[in-house]
Amino acid sequence: MSKRTAETESGDGPLKAGERPEKMDIDDNEMGEFEDEFEDEFESEDEIIEAGVDGRPDAEREAEEKAGGAMDVDQGTFIVGRSKLEPGQTLAPDLSTYQMLHSLNTPWPCLSFDILRDNLGDNRSVYPATMYTVTGTQADSNRSDENQLMIMKFSGLSRMERPDDEDDEEDDDDDDEESDPILETKSIPLGSTTNRIRAHQIPSQDAGRPATTLTASMTESSNVFIHDITPHLASFDNPGAIVSAQQNKPACTVRAHKTEGYGLDWSPLVPGGKLLTGDNDGLIYVTTRTDGGGFVTDTRAFQGHTGSVEEIQWSPSEASVFASASSDGTVRIWDVRSKSRKPALTVEVSRTDVNVLSWSRQTTHLLASGDDDGVLAVWDLRQWKGGAGQKASPSPIASFDYHKEQITSVEWHPTDDSIIAVAAGDNTVTLWDLAVELDDEESKDTGGVKDVPPQLLFVHYLANAKEVHWHPQVTGSLVATGDEFSIFRTISV
Repeated sequence: MSKRTAETESGDGPLKAGERPEKMDIDDNEMGEFEDEFEDEFESEDEIIEAGVDGRPDAEREAEEKAGGAMDVDQGTFIVGRSKLEPGQTLAPDLSTYQMLHSLNTPWPCLSFDILRDNLGDNRSVYPATMYTVTGTQADSNRSDENQLMIMKFSGLSRMERPDDEDDEEDDDDDDEESDPILETKSIPLGSTTNRIRAHQIPSQDAGRPATTLTASMTESSNVFIHDITPHLASFDNPGAIVSAQQNKPACTVRAHKTEGYGLDWSPLVPGGKLLTGDNDGLIYVTTRTDGGGFVTDTRAFQGHTGSVEEIQWSPSEASVFASASSDGTVRIWDVRSKSRKPALTVEVSRTDVNVLSWSRQTTHLLASGDDDGVLAVWDLRQWKGGAGQKASPSPIASFDYHKEQITSVEWHPTDDSIIAVAAGDNTVTLWDLAVELDDEESKDTGGVKDVPPQLLFVHYLANAKEVHWHPQVTGSLVATGDEFSIFRTISV
């Protein structure tokens, strides 16, 4: 069974699939909350909301430290996810290590989200930043009718204020403006928890029209809902625009699955739209968008896994190939053209559940996986040999047993094939630089911190971290979800 579910407020361990957390203490009319560390609020859905920027005056933080409210770092190096807080201690981020840091609360936990590409340009580094995302909620089981698909626009995302900015001659962000972050939301009723959500954008043939944006939501109900959220996105930039009830209805409902699932991915190489969905029975189906804009699901399932399908990803370079990860400890490679519907290659990569995988967009023979033991592994697909009926057991080209809880998300940097982001059940999002190598002299001194690999670039604290994605257009920026959404960029990436 999948482990990618939210934790209860009491701090108990991860729930199994089908179990849901206790309801959160919220106002029924409150849509969400754009919040920094310091209790800023906004009002309700479909409104423009202003909120505060993360960060406190130095005097305030120093006063708290003197009062004993902050951790005494002189007692030793505190490693998030490894060290334990003493009674009365709290964690606060070192704001000097961030270029940008903002937080957002939603009325219910969100297990999954996706970032939407926009027309504001690529390689953006000027602040304030703007981002668009889509997510689905996980309401309490007794209030499942409150579940929603949420389309969100974040704007006014300023960088961290630094006292020495005016004296930094190398600072090329002269156009940066100070602003308060703004959150705008549009919601579509779903009536079921979203286990995983993925978006697909179809370029317009008309230069004057926006891309068609589709979302696929794999839900607890076992149904997969495909929505066209193009009008919802357009309404952000058209004040007074109203999205009709008809536009909130699914463009398609995939009913092929008999159990809920977590495997979901749109092909990046099929512009019209080709969707893979995998369930807890180990079955995988493919749904294709037709030339007329409808959808057709092939009822012949891909079969081979002996456990639940936890993750699916299409190959970034071959339109007919995809990989799947399973609780049976394997990653399997498939070809949709196969008449047998059996895997072309099966590789045993873990003794426990393989929860997530990521296929490098830059170096397409590299695959990263994360398992229930907290092991991040990197694989060279050129070393994977064997036939459909055989299990190969190659060695990873890199393996890190750093996290002590399950890995819940892994993603390669969109333009750097040495950088990986990881989310884990130890309340952390970590950044890894695989290009770091140690010679004999360096290996004798790794900075005085025991059991911390030199490839570990950064650790970001996020309670109940579930999923993390790099923004493909805002350079070096990440969005992660857990108890809240966290939007950040470090000074190291």
